[in-house]
Amino acid sequence: MEFKSEKIFYSIKEVAEMFDVNQSLLRYWEKEFPSIKPVKTPKGTRQYRKEDINEIRLIHYLVKEKGMTLPGAKQKLKENRDKVVQTGEIIHRLKTVRAELMKLKAEIEDLE
Repeated sequence: MEFKSEKIFYSIKEVAEMFDVNQSLLRYWEKEFPSIKPVKTPKGTRQYRKEDINEIRLIHYLVKEKGMTLPGAKQKLKENRDKVVQTGEIIHRLKTVRAELMKLKAEIEDLE
């Protein structure tokens, strides 16, 4: 997931698509993890900042990829947040590199 450099806020729909989850799951995580604090417009529309998305990335990594429960993810973030952040960043970078390599592979195969 890459940020569009000119954007400050992302809609709940955009964030849900970034992580391939339902919007309702994001609203639930927002209740469970006080660190996710999207800005709300007067109409109640959520606007996620990059900081919120990075927090969601950590939670997604722990819950969806590592298979932790929500209480387990909360505890892990409470006990050793720095290590989780570091590991999450490494995983994210590796996935980005893998996606680029797969793209290059497809381009090479198209040339053959």
